[in-house]
Amino acid sequence: MHLVSRRLSALLLPLLLAGCIFGGGREERRPAPRPRGSGPVTLTGQTPPGTQQCYADLSRAGVRFSPLPDRDYGGGCLVLGAVQLIDFGTPTAGLKAIRCPTARAFVGWVQYGVGPAARQILGSDVVRIESYGSYVCRGIVGQGAAGSAKLSQHGLANAIDIGGFVLADGRRISIEQGWRSGDPAVQQFLQVVHRSACRRFKTVLGPDYNAAHYNHLHFDMGGRGDFCR
Repeated sequence: MHLVSRRLSALLLPLLLAGCIFGGGREERRPAPRPRGSGPVTLTGQTPPGTQQCYADLSRAGVRFSPLPDRDYGGGCLVLGAVQLIDFGTPTAGLKAIRCPTARAFVGWVQYGVGPAARQILGSDVVRIESYGSYVCRGIVGQGAAGSAKLSQHGLANAIDIGGFVLADGRRISIEQGWRSGDPAVQQFLQVVHRSACRRFKTVLGPDYNAAHYNHLHFDMGGRGDFCR
């Protein structure tokens, strides 16, 4: 009888560990590792205090947003503490789920970096931002074959790619065409908004970083230290 009990305990231990508490006092029932693209599993548990504070910060800033459920998409791709931005003053195409701290940094960048820079340098307001997206379950572009590359911060809803800006006077300023534009004002504007992003995000990558970023600015809140290129 004791032998059976010990064997039963040994079998149950991994299952008990799989349901343990992960940081911040939040209980999350995480499924066993699954292949990438195997479909979402909704995770349950209390919202951590840091995420609650982030929600409050967005509300205080007058941002309309919708909190999204926590989900595990398999292959390491997780969407935790994410929001869908609805309205923060500047329409932005292509945004999906974004972790709240990344969304908060992005809104601050648009309101206090992009907007003033466009008015002061280009003499016109930004009325639309073109994004290449936020969440997508994939590896880092340029790091090996598909499926073998290290998971991108996009796979954690922790990154945003920006491709261009549309101004009230009708001009479109793209990263691809404007980064090395013959127009000094356009170049100055893009350099200023790039530096402004470096003060808000942990990682900022642009065309000067590598060929994979020739047409966009990449922002994320991953990594242990600031990296601005």
